[in-house]
Amino acid sequence: MLGFIGGSGVYDPSILTELRNNTVDTPFGAVPVQVGRYQRLEVAFLQRHGSGHKLPPHKINYRANMWALWAIGADMVISTSAVGSLNPEMPPGGLVLVDEFIDFTKGRTSTYFDGGEFGLEHVDFTEPYCPELRRILAQAADASNVPYASSGCYFCVDGPRYETPAEIRAFKALGGDVVGMTNVPEVVLARELGLCYQTVCMVTNWGAGTSSERLSHQEVLDVMSQNRESLKSVLTRAMDSVPPQGRLNCACGGPRDRVGDHKR
Repeated sequence: MLGFIGGSGVYDPSILTELRNNTVDTPFGAVPVQVGRYQRLEVAFLQRHGSGHKLPPHKINYRANMWALWAIGADMVISTSAVGSLNPEMPPGGLVLVDEFIDFTKGRTSTYFDGGEFGLEHVDFTEPYCPELRRILAQAADASNVPYASSGCYFCVDGPRYETPAEIRAFKALGGDVVGMTNVPEVVLARELGLCYQTVCMVTNWGAGTSSERLSHQEVLDVMSQNRESLKSVLTRAMDSVPPQGRLNCACGGPRDRVGDHKR
């Protein structure tokens, strides 16, 4: 099964058929998940910010969300994320298939391995995202004639405010290509659960201070709306290539002592 996390501007699982609503109970709270089919593929759809985009980034229950997708049967997860660009080669309207992240969040619980039920483990993050999912999405973007960058570094901040120009300069100097508010700890929790995970970033704006425009959430929604069909094309072509059963040929599952190796 494929798990799909819709970020800002991606709220409608209309490409799926046979939709049914589920509430998945997790050790961290209950999560609403819609399950449907895209042709031969079963897909679990989750709205990251909740119905009506009510949850700010720092209040999302990331541990419950990722656990719910795993518990309902997902082996792979594709997420979407709206980001600001720090890189002149990654303009608004294009996609970025990130392969690295830098975590600048401060107050989030970002692990299942907190010394409690699942003990403590130091998980390798030499390759944070799934290379096979990224390859599938890159091929889908090529086939859809949608501009994209095949790699990039996601700089994650708490939000919900946007960054200052000084912060943007610092993030760029540290190696960031795009900046967003949600990808960490999603990517971390996915790895701890042994899930293949890749996010598709839609660049919606330039970082603060790199253009004369002030930032607004409406701008994010407008750019997402303008590019909805191109994003939909990439995602549906990718789903055509995802195996309906079994895992991808990658190392995302890691050693057999991940949280995800416990009984679902």
